[in-house]
Amino acid sequence: MATAELGAGGLAGRQALLRLMAWMSPAFPVGGFSYSAGFESAVVEGHVVDGDAVEAWLQMLMSDGGLRNDVILLSEAHRCQSEGRALSDLIALAAALAGSAERHAEITRLGEAFVKAASAWPHPVIDALAGPVPYSVAVGAVAASHGVDRSDALAAFLHAQMSQYVSVAIRLGVIGQTRGVAILAASESRILDAVSRFSELGLDDLGSATVIADTLSMRHETQYSRLFQS
Repeated sequence: MATAELGAGGLAGRQALLRLMAWMSPAFPVGGFSYSAGFESAVVEGHVVDGDAVEAWLQMLMSDGGLRNDVILLSEAHRCQSEGRALSDLIALAAALAGSAERHAEITRLGEAFVKAASAWPHPVIDALAGPVPYSVAVGAVAASHGVDRSDALAAFLHAQMSQYVSVAIRLGVIGQTRGVAILAASESRILDAVSRFSELGLDDLGSATVIADTLSMRHETQYSRLFQS
């Protein structure tokens, strides 16, 4: 009996892991490759010029900027869904925290695309997320609905976001693929530390101290030539 239960639990855990890997994969059709969240402007205006600067910029976003807020919102969405609480207020708050028109468009388009693609795994949460929904909230709610551990969801989300920024830096010619992989390897301990610290935070802990990054996101809206939508 105990062996069977362990086997069933292990199978459920592996299934949840497979789903999380699918949702956070670059192949999952959310269109994240077309956005930079203002990172392109940071490169164009000379704030990020090499691999060291890329690494420092990403660490700043994760510890004090938009990535930190996204993780807190994802974590809260996971809690809401797990506890059967409505998501409407959290969705409105997450959308209101977007620092620019492009950033708002980015998170809601990614969220809508994520929900649409995630409907391949039918669940009532899909209907609860109908309409514009920020990406982090969508990921948190869907992950909770399918039994994905909250800390695992946070770690996978952060790794996917870091990978996206590294991809942007490579495509903009700031770094090569070898340095990009090195940055991802170096980010592992930072991601694990961030998950440990941020998983216990709540909505009262939301906030950002990255004024330059937020301003660059706004300036990207009028940038003359650009590769990315944000």
